[in-house]
Amino acid sequence: MQGTNIDLILDELENSNSNTTRFSENWSQGRSAYGGLAAAFAVTAMRKKLAQAQTIRSLMVSFIAPVAAGEVTVEASLLRQGKNVSQCSANVISQGQIALQAMAAFGNSREAFEPPRQAIKELPDRNSGIAFSDNSKQTPHFLQYFDGCWIGGGIPFSGNYKPFLNLWVRHKQDVSRFPVEKLLAIADIPPPVLLSHFDKPPVPASSLSWSLEFIEAPESISSEWFYMEFEVDAAADGYTQQSGKIYDESGRLIALTRQCMVYFG
Repeated sequence: MQGTNIDLILDELENSNSNTTRFSENWSQGRSAYGGLAAAFAVTAMRKKLAQAQTIRSLMVSFIAPVAAGEVTVEASLLRQGKNVSQCSANVISQGQIALQAMAAFGNSREAFEPPRQAIKELPDRNSGIAFSDNSKQTPHFLQYFDGCWIGGGIPFSGNYKPFLNLWVRHKQDVSRFPVEKLLAIADIPPPVLLSHFDKPPVPASSLSWSLEFIEAPESISSEWFYMEFEVDAAADGYTQQSGKIYDESGRLIALTRQCMVYFG
């Protein structure tokens, strides 16, 4: 269905001369597009600016205004093309205004010293958690496109605050043609961990900024399931900072993430 299949939404953007695509309200999170999808729009447009394919190394996103369901346009620029690293920026335009700004660094692999990597992490059994569908207190629309489960404490609106949140998640749809965007759309699923303090929705909350660093090249990751660990670093005055680690299903650390979020209540 038009505007609901993430693969087709991104394909339309990738093949559009005007960097335009459309998505339905099913991908919304409150008044705005799910942040992982909106960030994917920016990355798709930035990749089109590269002279040749390069691996994304880092991404910085500012969420400025709601990205309303319907048509969106992305304005992308190549800021600098170096010998090994390319820097790009993008603005996601919704209803005539900039709703999201992003910058990304893409870089070639180089011969360099590599310290010992982290050991493969032993991950909890996916069957040991609480499925998204079994904890449906005000589930955002976009979550229907993912399978997953909460592991341990920190579950949103559980009324039992824990400073951490762990979960397993995967796409229900095939996003294999867009490996970077596939991981982006997974990485932004965790809500503010502080929502576990509240026992019932709604509690308005949203991201202000988001940074993501890629330890492994997304195009090299064959995993369908991903395990994520998030923790609260600080919270005061209605703002919270949380950081997280993302693993593939073998227990290999593949990305680091950090967000500044605002919440009310």
